[in-house]
Amino acid sequence: MVVEILSAVVVVGGVWLTASMRVVKQYERGLVFRFGRVRPQIREAGLVYLVPFADKLQKVNMQIITLPIPGQDGITRDNVTVRVDAVVYFKVVDPVLAAVNVQDYRSAVGQVAQTSLRSIIGKSELDDLLSNRERLNEGLELMIDSPALDWGIHIDRVEIKDVALPEAMKRSMSRQAEAERERRARVISADGELQASHKLAQAAETMSAHPSALQLRLLETVVQVAAEKNSTLVLPFPVELLRFLENASGHNPRQPQAPAATPEAEPVNGLAPLPRTSDDAGLAP
Repeated sequence: MVVEILSAVVVVGGVWLTASMRVVKQYERGLVFRFGRVRPQIREAGLVYLVPFADKLQKVNMQIITLPIPGQDGITRDNVTVRVDAVVYFKVVDPVLAAVNVQDYRSAVGQVAQTSLRSIIGKSELDDLLSNRERLNEGLELMIDSPALDWGIHIDRVEIKDVALPEAMKRSMSRQAEAERERRARVISADGELQASHKLAQAAETMSAHPSALQLRLLETVVQVAAEKNSTLVLPFPVELLRFLENASGHNPRQPQAPAATPEAEPVNGLAPLPRTSDDAGLAP
């Protein structure tokens, strides 16, 4: 009889200990509700003792939670229909507020994030959604973090993942990008021609001041043409080369020479000779 009583006491004690002991993990915090009222002391990680049938333990995850936001359709400020999805990173900083002030803080953060994302789409232009996402992320984070503070939630960061555009808008943007690249190519080509014209003008001035430079350029051109293994080679002979040769020799073959002096007729019998006329040309004296 004594053994049975002792066995019963041991069994009851084991059940009592099992019902009164809980384990809180490292990334969790425990809230104890005694007869429905939350105790002010937050249970840290480890073994937690509870009063059986009076205390109830609620665990709150303190890790950073990743919450994807479904794609939201909206019209931008410049009247473009887009679909934007994002992701929210948040964590619980006050377990009591997260457990008491809101029924489901995950769902609450998700709903606030969706409405804030649609608001951001309506206030922004398409170029901002595509190129200035950092500023939009900061604005979206502030919009979500403001009501989440009352729930003991801290928004760590918000990232816009993708911006889906209509097919017609994609084609228009492709044509715009192609036209922009063509414009840049034409501007670069025009700048290159302008620089080349300046260099050619400087080269022409140098060659006009130094004729020998023009001759060197002519010889270089002849060498380049001859390197093509042509059967016929036409060699130009510029006027500048002729002038250079004339100046080097000191003789100008194109200058007309003075005609030879015509001997005057000798006087006959002391009389002065008559001048010769054009009619006498060809007649014997």
